[in-house]
Amino acid sequence: MLTMEIYSTKNELQDHLHTLRKAHKKIALVPTMGALHEGHLSLIREAKNSADIVVCSIFVNPTQFNDPQDLEKYPRPIENDIALLKGETCDILFLPTVDEMYPSSDEIWEIDLGELDNLWEGAKRPGHFQGVTQIVYKLFNLVQPDIACFGQKDFQQVMVIQHMIDLKQLPISLKIGPTVRSEKGLALSSRNSRLSEKGKEDALVLYRTLEQTRNNFGQKSLEQLQQEATASITATSTLTLEYFAICETRTLQQAMDKDNTKEYVALVAAWIEGVRLIDNMLLNM
Repeated sequence: MLTMEIYSTKNELQDHLHTLRKAHKKIALVPTMGALHEGHLSLIREAKNSADIVVCSIFVNPTQFNDPQDLEKYPRPIENDIALLKGETCDILFLPTVDEMYPSSDEIWEIDLGELDNLWEGAKRPGHFQGVTQIVYKLFNLVQPDIACFGQKDFQQVMVIQHMIDLKQLPISLKIGPTVRSEKGLALSSRNSRLSEKGKEDALVLYRTLEQTRNNFGQKSLEQLQQEATASITATSTLTLEYFAICETRTLQQAMDKDNTKEYVALVAAWIEGVRLIDNMLLNM
């Protein structure tokens, strides 16, 4: 039976990957922050289907957290994560420390993300996408994958990563896995573990509202859909809505009028029981 290799240093990982590349192995990378769930595991399976070797990284990246308390509370069940990855026959786990990834405390990183850095998640979490691209670029340089797998649940993040790949002209194919949901429809998230059962039940209004918006997309104006969605979510007293927006998928600019030649996505972010949840749904794809 094949065993999963676990590396905590860049040098060890690079040495092993060098050997695999010399054997012409196709490599896929699945970057994660741990607290793995079925959404992550579906990406591991997608990677297994697309490459010879799957590298999963687990690293809770401090530079993408603009709230120190959120960083501190982020779940880190590493033993369970390792067991789950072994169950999916992942080939390599990269498990570095903060010092390993950020040896210099005064490292400077800035990338031009255009409006993607100022809209929605970019506006609500200043510096977040600079931190995301900083660590993903480090991992891309380290692993040099042929394929990188990310989930659709973090739709804006996927757009940001694709923008960086294009900007840096990286020879990496981005694969986007569909959002994996609970039986009732809640988008799986590592943060869901912090919700009570009632909180998970109340949070289902996000999925129901997205689904309703998609179902009514052909019959109602964008303004009507926006108003109905906002009313539906704010009617749930335990939720605090941050935003609900219908956007053109390519730019994520909020759409005012429909254009049949364009594709649209609904984005939502809300707080419940001190936990911030995001979700999205493609509307006409």
